[in-house]
Amino acid sequence: MIAWRGPTVTYAVIGACFLIFLISPVSGLNTSYGTGDALLAAQSTYFHRWGIVPTELLSGSPRALLTPLTALFVSGSWLHLLGNMLFLYVFGAMAEERMGHLEFGLFYVGSGCLALFAYSVAHAHSDQTLVGASGAISGVLGAFLYLFPRARVTSLFPFLFFLPLRFPAWIVLLFWFVLQWLAARDAGTGPGVAYLAHVVGFCLGFLYAWGRFRGGARVKAHPAATEGEGQP
Repeated sequence: MIAWRGPTVTYAVIGACFLIFLISPVSGLNTSYGTGDALLAAQSTYFHRWGIVPTELLSGSPRALLTPLTALFVSGSWLHLLGNMLFLYVFGAMAEERMGHLEFGLFYVGSGCLALFAYSVAHAHSDQTLVGASGAISGVLGAFLYLFPRARVTSLFPFLFFLPLRFPAWIVLLFWFVLQWLAARDAGTGPGVAYLAHVVGFCLGFLYAWGRFRGGARVKAHPAATEGEGQP
């Protein structure tokens, strides 16, 4: 039997998200969807089919009940995809190493689906489509904060002229969480970033890691420095 080595689940999720995006009408690379209005119509249909629509999800439609899972692998744009996958690459590997492959995979999917469902409950009357892995990745960030609070993270902050600065993970992640929480308070129900899903996912990830690993030793430092950008 061959043992899995390395963050295989993290890499598999990243690969799946890229592949799905590339063959989707959103990437603009698949010529079978046409151009102009035909492409826009295909994109709208694609988001509605695989993304979450809160009113449909809460209606109990069997098809809609699967969308919290499918929405995790759908990206709204190149920037959306690259930002999410960068964060998963940076923080997912160490979290997967700590949890193990199977547990990490179940945790990723579970936290992501719950975060998207919580967003839908909070916006029960919205008919706007929601897609993206941000809720699941926020869960990974929350777990990382508990498991590796003192890991050094290289971050880029716009208000510091994008200078690469190294901080302990707890500073970067708490700063990120506060920004998401403040944004969620002012967010409406229209198209945009689902900040509430980020907040819920982060809290779920932190609480899961606390409940699962509080009896064991926490990793306060790591020999291989983690690098990433300061904001998704």
